[in-house]
Amino acid sequence: MNNKGVLKKLTLSILFVATLFLEGCGLFGGGAGDGGNVVGVPGREGWYMATPYGMRSVPAGTFHMGQADEDVAASQINFNRQVTIGGFYMDETEITNNEYRQFIQRMLEDSASTLGRDYIMNEIYPDTTVWMKDFTNHMGDPMQEYYYMHPAFDDYPVVGVNWEAAKVFAQWRTDYLNSYRESMGEFPMPAFRLPSEAEWEYAARGGRDMAKYPWGNPYIRNAKGCMLANFKPGRGNYYDDGYAYTGQVGEYFPNDFGLYDMSGNVSEWCEDAFNPASVPLVWDLNPTFFDESEPRKVIRGGSWKDIAYYLETGTRAYEHKDSTRAYIGFRCAMTYLGRSSGAEF
Repeated sequence: MNNKGVLKKLTLSILFVATLFLEGCGLFGGGAGDGGNVVGVPGREGWYMATPYGMRSVPAGTFHMGQADEDVAASQINFNRQVTIGGFYMDETEITNNEYRQFIQRMLEDSASTLGRDYIMNEIYPDTTVWMKDFTNHMGDPMQEYYYMHPAFDDYPVVGVNWEAAKVFAQWRTDYLNSYRESMGEFPMPAFRLPSEAEWEYAARGGRDMAKYPWGNPYIRNAKGCMLANFKPGRGNYYDDGYAYTGQVGEYFPNDFGLYDMSGNVSEWCEDAFNPASVPLVWDLNPTFFDESEPRKVIRGGSWKDIAYYLETGTRAYEHKDSTRAYIGFRCAMTYLGRSSGAEF
């Protein structure tokens, strides 16, 4: 054996002896009370998935996604299929003007120097001109002037926010919550995000499989003749439901998951890109259709200016991601971490 081989053998012997010494000191487990077994890193804190403020728990489950009534438009883009959804949380109501205002104020205070004030005001600030430009020969001046800024509309859903801005809001909301949790020495919560189209439809049905509306079938009025959502019930009869435009969030009865305004008030952005053929393309477990090259994004739920067809849980619609409308808002979702015991839902 040459000198190089002898040196290598001596080095391995020294490492072996050192390892035995360290094990005896408990540095490699043998003396740490685990009997030499793999038992995981000690001292890890437990995890409790707290329900985020303003959100409702949506339990995991399986449902039939797709049209729940006649395909009036003969679109053939939403055939029924069985889909399983994991547990998640969803905002109880649509994001309001006042909630979005908190986001804008924080961005102007904390991020104007990095993102630029022009970006904030032009890209994520609500486009108040939608009340004028969305409708021909319409006296939208009062809504343009007061809807976002006046406290009278604080609890009304924010509109004039495009898909990109909604995603920036969700990212800011995540950072805002987890910065606080970090300061308290707590583990971060999962990210706020836009719900997938499948999550949105599952949540809208409230556990009522094949339900035409969030409240069930088949009517849009209750037994007392009161409207069950804010929409356009007749040919120009906008006020029959109590509001000429949008209404305060949470004014109508919630569905069985405790979610308000899943039909009507404002349509809501979803995460998915729109594709007429996406239903057979996506998987049947937590399906989401991603396509960065597709500018059209899914909107769901119908709005204050839509007929009842768009209020149906199975009706699909879309808008371009950079478009701002007087009838489109959003709400956030958050993934539930871990296997549900059922007790938290």
